[in-house]
Amino acid sequence: MPVAFSRLRIAGFKSFAEPVSLEIRPGLTGIVGPNGCGKSNVVEALRWAMGENSAKSLRGGEMEDVIFSGTAHRAARNIAEVVLAMDETAGVAPAPFHEQPELEISRKIERGNGSTYRINGKEVRARDVQTLFADLASGAHASAIVSQGRVGALVTAKPDQRRAILEEAAGITGLYARRHEAELKLRAAEANLARAEDLRGQLEAQLGALKRQARQASRYRNISGAVRDAEAELLSILRARVEATRAQAHAAWTDALSAVVSATEAATAAATEATESAALLPPLRSNESDTRTSLERHRIAQENIAAEENRARAALDAARQRLEQLGRDLAHAEQLLRDAAAADSGLTTEDSSLAEAEFGHIAYAEATLTKAAEAAEAVRLAEAAANRATEEAAEASARAQAATQMLAQAEARARRMAEQEASLRQDHVHLAAQAVPVERLAAAIAEQESAETMLAAARAAVEQEEHARVTAHTTLTEAREQAARAESQRTRLATEARALAEILGVKDGEQWPPMVDSLNVPAGLEAALGAALGEELSSAADPNAARHWRTLASLDPLPSLPAGATAFSTLVQAPPALVRALSQVGLLDDDADGDALQAKIMPGQTLVSRAGAIWRWDGYTIQAGTPTAAAVRLQQRNRLNVLRADLIQAEAEAITTRAARTDAEAAERVAIAAEQTARQARREAEQQAERHRASAAELKAQATTIAARMAALDEQLARLAAERAETEATLARVSETSAALPDISLLRVQLEAARVGLSAARAADSTARTACDVLVREQAARTGRRHFIARERQDWSTRAADAQSRVTDLAARKTEAETELAVLESAPTRLAAQRAEALDALESAEAMRQRAAEAMIVANNRSIFADRAARAAETALANAREAAVRAEGNAQQADHAWGVVAERIMERLGADPAMPNPPAELTPEAEDKARKRLERLQKEREEMDPVNMRAEAEAEEVEKHIATIVREREELSTAIAKLRGSIGHLNREGRERLNAVFQDVDRNFQMLFARMFGGGKAHLALVGSDDPLEAGLEIYAQPPGKKLATLSLLSGGEQALTAMSLIFAVFRCNPAPVCVLDEVDAPLDDANVERFCNLLDDMVRETATRFLVVTHHPMTMARMDRLYGVTMQERGISRLLSVDLQMATGMIDPPRMAAE
Repeated sequence: MPVAFSRLRIAGFKSFAEPVSLEIRPGLTGIVGPNGCGKSNVVEALRWAMGENSAKSLRGGEMEDVIFSGTAHRAARNIAEVVLAMDETAGVAPAPFHEQPELEISRKIERGNGSTYRINGKEVRARDVQTLFADLASGAHASAIVSQGRVGALVTAKPDQRRAILEEAAGITGLYARRHEAELKLRAAEANLARAEDLRGQLEAQLGALKRQARQASRYRNISGAVRDAEAELLSILRARVEATRAQAHAAWTDALSAVVSATEAATAAATEATESAALLPPLRSNESDTRTSLERHRIAQENIAAEENRARAALDAARQRLEQLGRDLAHAEQLLRDAAAADSGLTTEDSSLAEAEFGHIAYAEATLTKAAEAAEAVRLAEAAANRATEEAAEASARAQAATQMLAQAEARARRMAEQEASLRQDHVHLAAQAVPVERLAAAIAEQESAETMLAAARAAVEQEEHARVTAHTTLTEAREQAARAESQRTRLATEARALAEILGVKDGEQWPPMVDSLNVPAGLEAALGAALGEELSSAADPNAARHWRTLASLDPLPSLPAGATAFSTLVQAPPALVRALSQVGLLDDDADGDALQAKIMPGQTLVSRAGAIWRWDGYTIQAGTPTAAAVRLQQRNRLNVLRADLIQAEAEAITTRAARTDAEAAERVAIAAEQTARQARREAEQQAERHRASAAELKAQATTIAARMAALDEQLARLAAERAETEATLARVSETSAALPDISLLRVQLEAARVGLSAARAADSTARTACDVLVREQAARTGRRHFIARERQDWSTRAADAQSRVTDLAARKTEAETELAVLESAPTRLAAQRAEALDALESAEAMRQRAAEAMIVANNRSIFADRAARAAETALANAREAAVRAEGNAQQADHAWGVVAERIMERLGADPAMPNPPAELTPEAEDKARKRLERLQKEREEMDPVNMRAEAEAEEVEKHIATIVREREELSTAIAKLRGSIGHLNREGRERLNAVFQDVDRNFQMLFARMFGGGKAHLALVGSDDPLEAGLEIYAQPPGKKLATLSLLSGGEQALTAMSLIFAVFRCNPAPVCVLDEVDAPLDDANVERFCNLLDDMVRETATRFLVVTHHPMTMARMDRLYGVTMQERGISRLLSVDLQMATGMIDPPRMAAE
């Protein structure tokens, strides 16, 4: 089943202050009401819920104007909400609502917060809602919402503006929204591509700067070594000073803790005393509360007795007053009995006299009535005669006058027909001269077909070249990615090799290279050799250096290493100066053997593991994992050798990929040039085809127009000939009728005589009627008075009975009141005695409460004093604790200072460093001297230019970022190509749908136009372009009896009917779930309104569309299935009332049929 709108709920929108619901049921739903009551607000609420974003089109200045703004008696609202319910939506709604059979779409606006859209309670974008309705051929600006202004806009619109109604019929309104979204994404992707290119250039410049900074960082490390010794001296002095301060702080902390213990004991004793004092208070407080409660009970009892005494005195006074009033009422009732007896006697006498007078006038009345009947019969006969004479004279006069008018009209009509026939024949000759030759039209059509063939070939060529360009671009993208990856790999290897070469090279200021650079160490032995010889490897081989290795003769025999250890002299290629040292360093394959073999090695020997663990002959041991500068340098040398070999291979690969990229770029340029050439050829073919199409269309339109006009002239000439023959026959009949008419003067004489006789009869009848009227009035007066007397006697009888009953009742009530008074007179004395007893009990309870309160005050004061003593002890304890905390803080600060110094030593010098001995006197002057020396060395280092120690790592990160940008740039290029393809696909789909639906809309329009006008012809045409997506829609119409013309040349009513025919023709092709017609019947006369309503009935039967019709026309209201009335009973507040006309008809018709 198609989608159906089922309900519209409005709350706080414009004049709808309270929530109202409009059920949108199948068939025709009418919305009626006076002007200004809010009918248009219902239509605007529906448009607003569908996504209307223009406040101006909703008759507002800004969107918040749709919220109810209040009236003189109603406050303004802050929120407006419209909810639209839809059924049968499974498979139509977007994800995640695709499978849901019902949707509830709501739009809510809050002052200051804007609008929110929800589908089934889940918040969505406005674009999602607008696209959903566009796919359903609906929406805020869809052709399904029709008003007088919409009809006028369709009439005055240009052809390209009318194309929108065809797009809705084809169901491609949603495609346009998707194409617009794709174009926005395309522009964003192109902007991102440009930004990526800019960023890549910036990063390449940054990479060059980072490489220069890496070279500066190497020189910085040499100067930092000289700072280390001065810093070690300063740290030894600081450590000695903080250790002394730490010992003093801990002693003070111990004394403070002893004071806390004493204060704690005193506070405990004071707290015990306060607890015991507080334990005595609850029983005393309970006793005081009980006595206070007893006092309140006695006081309330005394007040109740006093109140009861006052009530007894008030009741006594009231009883006395009632007794007096009963006496007065009894006297009044007895007087009423006497008055009733006197009135009954007078009325009986008057009624007897009226009966005697009525009997005496009966004979006179009968004679008078007989005379009046005779006079009335004479008048009736005279009036009949006068009427017959009048009718004969009037009929003869009218027939004569009608014959004269018909004769004049027939003669005038014959003259007009002769003039029209002459004019039409002249027009026919003129049109025949303007006819288009058949040969010229055939030649124009042949030229158009040839141009269309050339255009199709050009379009095929463009598609072929575009495919070739996309293929070349894809190849180029792949080549660029491969070249970027190869270049990134080469750059990374070259940068790392260059950085290692700079690190391993001779630093500025060093005259002799270290011994470590002369070694050739196999991979995996760097950590072992660096741990064995350590800083000694940084010494030079030149004997002129301050620290150097001397070449000594080999010892014979050398001490042998223990079994399982391999001498390093057999594993490492080293200078002769290191032979002795390396021969006494043994490599262990298993770390577990080190501890066992350490006791067996000879003096001067050392055992090491591959992980860097050391076992020296004197017991000195280092665990594995402790890195050394020598080991790091050896690993860097081995890494440099590997990098140089990889770099040669990477450079060769980079050269190959660059060549492939250059070839791909050239191929893409060739493909782009070929595509541009093909597009230029297509544009020229399109222009030529457009010229031929326009020429052929102009000739066709001219030929069609002339043929239509000549056919219309032929029809008019034939119609004039028939009408002329009919007019001549009419002239003959009118002449014969005039000759057969009677003499009017004789009829007029007879009419005057009848009128004189009628006047005499009416005078006699008037005299008789007057006498009868006098008799009737006298008799009516007597009868009325006798009836009044009877009613009066009945009333007095009823009053007498009531008075007698009241006398009996009042006597009984008086007796009861006297008894009650006797009882009440004894109550005040008894209550006064009870009040005196209650007062004595109240005074006794007051004394008991006073004694309990005094005992509680004494115990409370004792508890207060004990609490004060406990708080004082707590204060002393708190002070002692604060002193202990301060002492602890000082100790912790001393510990922290010692830890800071130790941490600084660990951070700056490493674990268990060889610290120099501090001076004998740990004075501030010694610390200041060491600090100045350190600052001087640091200043010397800081005078260098700024050094970026992370330059190498940052350069590598920048290279990775550049490679990422290159990859993302290629991805953006691919995305742009895909988006362009998507836009082309949407355009092709739109053309196919428009071409398919145009013929259906044109056929439906022709059929509906003939039905609306009862004849005539009309058709649609695409003008302005051969592309349906750019062509305009022109409407040609020929109402019965008129020439073929465009829509703008028709009359107002004809334009309205033609526009509605087009709108309903679209409905037949793509019915919308709902159609709103807002007073479109206003410019139509009754006959056209009837046709319009018949068409609505047909549309209801043929489609599933539900119609909302806003109207003032009674005929349209009568044809509705149900009516909603919009009322404004309260000024400024709209409400809805509904009537189901089918149900109402069903309720009325059965009783009516039964009555007939």
